[in-house]
Amino acid sequence: MGSGPEVKRLRGVVAAALLWAAAPALALDRLDVVVAGGSEDLTEAVQGASQVRALQVQGQTAPQDLLAAARSDYSRILAALYAKGHYSVVVRIRIDGREAAAIPALEAPTSISTIRIEVDPGPPFRFGVARVAPLAPETELPAEFRSGAVAESGAVSSAVDVAITAWRETGHAKAFVASEAVVADHAARRLDADVRLDPGPRLRFGRLEITGEERMREQRIRKIAGLPEGETFSETELRRAETRLRRTGIFSSVALSEDEAVTAPALLGITATVVEQKPRRYSFGVEIASLDGVSLTGSWIHRNLMGGGERLGIGAEVTNIGSGESGIDYALEVTLDRPATLTPDTTAGLVLGFEHLDEIDYSLDSVSFGLQFSHIFSEELTARAGLTYDYQDGTDPGGDFTFRNLSLPIGVTWDKRDNRNDSTRGFYLDATAKPFLGFGTTGSGLRTTVDGRVYRSLGEPGRFVVAARAQAGAVLGSALLETPRDDLFFSGGGGTVRGQPYRSLGIPVLRGFGPEFQIGGKYFLGASLELRAKVSDKIGVVGFVDWGSIGLDGFTGGFSDSHAGAGLGLRYDTGLGPIRLDVAAPISGRTGDGVQIYVGLGQSF
Repeated sequence: MGSGPEVKRLRGVVAAALLWAAAPALALDRLDVVVAGGSEDLTEAVQGASQVRALQVQGQTAPQDLLAAARSDYSRILAALYAKGHYSVVVRIRIDGREAAAIPALEAPTSISTIRIEVDPGPPFRFGVARVAPLAPETELPAEFRSGAVAESGAVSSAVDVAITAWRETGHAKAFVASEAVVADHAARRLDADVRLDPGPRLRFGRLEITGEERMREQRIRKIAGLPEGETFSETELRRAETRLRRTGIFSSVALSEDEAVTAPALLGITATVVEQKPRRYSFGVEIASLDGVSLTGSWIHRNLMGGGERLGIGAEVTNIGSGESGIDYALEVTLDRPATLTPDTTAGLVLGFEHLDEIDYSLDSVSFGLQFSHIFSEELTARAGLTYDYQDGTDPGGDFTFRNLSLPIGVTWDKRDNRNDSTRGFYLDATAKPFLGFGTTGSGLRTTVDGRVYRSLGEPGRFVVAARAQAGAVLGSALLETPRDDLFFSGGGGTVRGQPYRSLGIPVLRGFGPEFQIGGKYFLGASLELRAKVSDKIGVVGFVDWGSIGLDGFTGGFSDSHAGAGLGLRYDTGLGPIRLDVAAPISGRTGDGVQIYVGLGQSF
């Protein structure tokens, strides 16, 4: 019997039971957070600071972890309430009735049932003396740092940071805190803060030294950085030079640091420490729509072709694969960009492109070659201009056609969005104007477009977002059939009206004795409205409605038509941007009558 299988199984059961009994209990039955006075603002501050509460939310309730978190919560809660202007704080944290601070760190209980955090914040303190001096001309300290205001601890450091930055902006790069006296008077509930600064000498930018470069030439790094050597030091100019180097995409890391010593006469040397990325990058993309089919995109980039930051890019796309409405389109584009041409913020580029379109009512092959310049005025405002020659050769039901023109495209973009892939507030505005001169049977005129987008959060930032978009475009001066096909406007599909077939709304025309066919219009209006809601950290839902209009001789009138679509969408946040799934159907117009599905990366706009 002692060696039978039943006994072995019994031993296994007993051993498992003993191990289970020896294991520490992981359940925390109850966590109470009580703040005297019941202030909602202070309660949220305490809860946000508590590491115990964070562990409970994450389901990590091992006794050793809870004890360590409770012991650290004393200082964390004090700091949170100091930031709210409360300096007479009393914190009690009891673990099953025992004060957490009295429990040795190495003697954690085997189980924890209840943790109670009691906080008496005491009365708020107010600033008596609130002074930072001397100040650079026109310095404005934060409004919360003033006599009589609630003495939040962060207000003092914010005021000092503002004052130091103001001195640095006027050339005093070595400004520092010479002395500080911060005294809390508990009887009077007052905090006196008196900080004295030493601005130091007024300095100028010295020579920019460079370390860490491998393939990049030092001369080009200096040109791209655009640091104004010999001019008065400025914090803004220093960070702007750092940003210029980062946005080339050549470096994985860029840091501009100031020398400790000042070189006569009043020169401050700067050292740029850079780490270069691998020079080549590949990318691929795919988008699926039920009627438009599959779209594939790919690109190859060399970030530093000749050691001067030149960027060679090759991009290709194949669209409308499996479309039920038109044939397969494909395109190839080669670009060569050179940063810091003319000015440190100006990039010059050459573009050579080929495109084949096989649309419902026409097909064409086009070649374009151009020179373009882009200029960055700020992180939000950019402009571009160029000179381009375009050649198109195609066929429609009316016969063959050829277009040749020379154009001068210019544009400006103002981008104030908080996140370009998933905006929750701000706005975006892009405007273009392209005068073109036609040769042969090609007309001459002006093509203009405007694209405006607005985003606003309702309540908690990012939880509910209203997004609106308005688009407009017009071709002036050129007759319809004398205008290059890709300069005309269509409506329908993911970029304009979801729920309507791709490029389904245009202008029906006759050419010669051929049958009627459809081409784009000279005027376009579009509008979209979305309500985006987060249902969890990763998942969101969207309701939307889109509208578009195409006109021949104006935005409205007898020779214009419109359609609309509406639907619902699902979003999954990947960290880089949401994966988008939209399902839409027509709600007005004569161009579609079925449900359509769209899949892509990033919000629709």
